[in-house]
Amino acid sequence: MFARAFRVRANTNIKGSDRRKLRSDVAAAFPTLSTEQLAELIPNKEELNVIKIYSHKGEAITVYMNHRNPILFEAEKVLYPTVYTLWVYPDLLPAFATWPPVLQKLAGGADLMLPGVVVPSSGLPRVQRGTLCAVTLLGNRAPVAVGVATMSTEEMLAAGMKGKGFAVLHTHLDHLWEYGDKSSPPTLAPLETAKESAGDEEELQGKEPVSSCSPEPEQHVDIRDLSLRDREPCAELLGQEELRENRAAEPAEDASTEDQQEAEDSRTPQEQMDALFNRCFFHALKCKVKKSDLPLLTSTFLGSHMFSCCPAGKQLDIKKSSYKKFSKFLQCMQHQKILQVKELSKGVESIVEVDWKHPDIKAFAVPEGFSSASAAQDSKSEDREQVYHAPEIIPLYGVSTKMIPLFQESGHRKGSILSSSEVRNIIINYVKSNELVDETNKNFVKVNAILCDCLLDKSEQDEISHLKWDELLSRCLERLQPLHQVTFFGQEPVVRKGNVEPIDISIAQRSSNKKVTIIKNLELYGLDPQCVANTLQQKVQASATITPAPGAKDRVQVQIQGNQIHHLAKMLLEEYQLPRKYIQGLEKAPKLGRKK
Repeated sequence: MFARAFRVRANTNIKGSDRRKLRSDVAAAFPTLSTEQLAELIPNKEELNVIKIYSHKGEAITVYMNHRNPILFEAEKVLYPTVYTLWVYPDLLPAFATWPPVLQKLAGGADLMLPGVVVPSSGLPRVQRGTLCAVTLLGNRAPVAVGVATMSTEEMLAAGMKGKGFAVLHTHLDHLWEYGDKSSPPTLAPLETAKESAGDEEELQGKEPVSSCSPEPEQHVDIRDLSLRDREPCAELLGQEELRENRAAEPAEDASTEDQQEAEDSRTPQEQMDALFNRCFFHALKCKVKKSDLPLLTSTFLGSHMFSCCPAGKQLDIKKSSYKKFSKFLQCMQHQKILQVKELSKGVESIVEVDWKHPDIKAFAVPEGFSSASAAQDSKSEDREQVYHAPEIIPLYGVSTKMIPLFQESGHRKGSILSSSEVRNIIINYVKSNELVDETNKNFVKVNAILCDCLLDKSEQDEISHLKWDELLSRCLERLQPLHQVTFFGQEPVVRKGNVEPIDISIAQRSSNKKVTIIKNLELYGLDPQCVANTLQQKVQASATITPAPGAKDRVQVQIQGNQIHHLAKMLLEEYQLPRKYIQGLEKAPKLGRKK
């Protein structure tokens, strides 16, 4: 339900009788909650908001917010708890366990298939068809998903634990979870030690239960071929190719080309895209990236390294995979302890560490005829430049405290994020609904008390009674909180506070009257500073270095000898196709043709 983006339409505070009615509805829906727990979940005095949203399918959904987190959502007059609530009350719903790698599939919009359900020694919880259930990960009692059982427990067992078991409504990592504080599930010890289902015992004999996403190396579970579709359970969890590798403990190179092709052809398009992403991922790590390249921007890793590893005739498209977002793909790889990703700059993620001795990297077979050493050297800078995509940057505006009276009529509150066109429409509707258009001259708007308080300075309030439309709109935009949205190629949009910082180019004087060119803020535009430094150094044959940027935590700057703005401008404007308005300091280029 929340695997894709939804639209927020209203946000209001719940008061009085509405709050009491909600508490009564929650008590009826979840009778196991005590009076104290109900008072904690639906407090009397703390702020409790209700948000009207529409899912990507157009479904109208009501979400209740407490402590800035969604705690409940209501669809078709049925109340459901969110994962934030289930982390506080983990035993609120009957729970079914699954393997940790399955979470990425669920967060991508998949339902939970029965081959992915782990059967505990005491048996499955007894539920009827239509029962609301929680989904946990093996080794941790904290729920990570909420779903409705599509069959009773008896029917599940009668079906041999095959087919769809649960229609998943909401998960950790989906868009509803992202609307909260984005915290991770707590680690809660299971009530009993779970064991593998009967269909998996033969293949996984002797394997101990685990509490993390990374199984033991000798029985390594790889998500590359993981599917939630109705298949034989062992192949469902381990993937056919990886299972063959684990059984025989043989290197991946021994698999025949015909077998690999046959396995690929039997997959759905989504599974084939998942496999292609995994192939390019391990190919890039093994052949394109060196330890000296780290930290490496995730956008550079995707655009420069993984794309260049894609086989001829095929194209990587994260939207066609089960992950939907490249960040989720990397997060899954991080769970397997293959690499580590950190946000070194706000909204910009980088790969900071790679486990080069990881079994999956060591087992990956480099395509025949590909030399990892030569490829890493020959295409190091050239490929990065050719596949760079300038980010899309959209200015946004947040409703500030002073502007609340002007925007609350349209259902917005402090912190609501709007585009310039949305601000314009809200102001126009406000003026028309309050009949503020001047009757004698429709180019002017009468200033009422709210417009006066929100848009006029104290010295102007006694003098100005009318404003032109364009001045009204410009004053409104000036008094809203500036924000901007950045969308990097192949990634989800990121909203940052303030106006976008341009790439800053400056000239500094060094000893012996020598000049150096300093470039800052390259990371904000998805550019790898080291790559820019290497490319510029080759173009101008001058020394270039990377140093920490003063006053900017976790950022670096490029410093190159001489005034190199002409070369830098050509590279940024022509090769990288960055708009001129996002580059500051191009006017400092040396004057050409002037004799000294």
